[in-house]
Amino acid sequence: MQAEQVVRSYLRTHSTSADAHFLLGLILFKAVKAKESLAEYTEAAKYRDPSSYDLEIVGLDYVLLRDYMDADKWFSQSLEHTPKNPEGWYYLGRTKYNENRFEEAIRAFQECLKQEPGNVKAEDNLGLSYAGLGKSDDAIAAYQLAISGQAEKAVKDAGPFLDLGSLLLDQNRINEAIPYLVQAVQISAGDSRTHEELGKAYERSGRLQEAQGELEQAVKLSPQDSALHFLLGRVYQKQKLMDKAKSEFERSAKLNQAKASKEQNAVER
Repeated sequence: MQAEQVVRSYLRTHSTSADAHFLLGLILFKAVKAKESLAEYTEAAKYRDPSSYDLEIVGLDYVLLRDYMDADKWFSQSLEHTPKNPEGWYYLGRTKYNENRFEEAIRAFQECLKQEPGNVKAEDNLGLSYAGLGKSDDAIAAYQLAISGQAEKAVKDAGPFLDLGSLLLDQNRINEAIPYLVQAVQISAGDSRTHEELGKAYERSGRLQEAQGELEQAVKLSPQDSALHFLLGRVYQKQKLMDKAKSEFERSAKLNQAKASKEQNAVER
């Protein structure tokens, strides 16, 4: 990347430039090089205190590394400096959610929505957090607000349609779930999960050919997902397509075996 090369060239003769190290850290974050980015932010902090934005990017680096405890720490510090930052509250809420700290996630998303009413992603994630606590009615209300809030938008976010449909499916409210899941597929046809959830709904309603079509598309989009192969195999089995079912079950088993072997090798190292 040209920007990275330019900044590195500058640092060869200005090695104590905090601004250059912070800028390089940002460039590396955008290039999805989280560890290298963090190293630059650490070096930059030797020469001046980071800004709230710098701390936010450090938090996002830790999100990329799936280190949610450290991400939580840096987002919280960033918000101490700049509490009027709806995006920062959203990031903190997502981190709390990934830590299964659902009540704290709810408070963060509510703060985001207080500062930025109508934020669809925050409303959707508020619903996910309520669902994490088992508060289904509150979750459904949040999802419905997220859906209604984008009714006039030309480009819609599939998230609340998918999440509401999935929750209704979990409650065995299949006929209510299907229209939301159909809309999720229409909005985000390239996302295997939308096809997976709609396929599961069709299977449970006895619409096996439609379930087959959705799950075949899900497998096409995510061929390394063992669960999808198993679900598709089950639908084939119900339709007496035994050779196809056998092939999918075998593929699922092989993928599971490969995953287990990889995890075992990682432990042994």
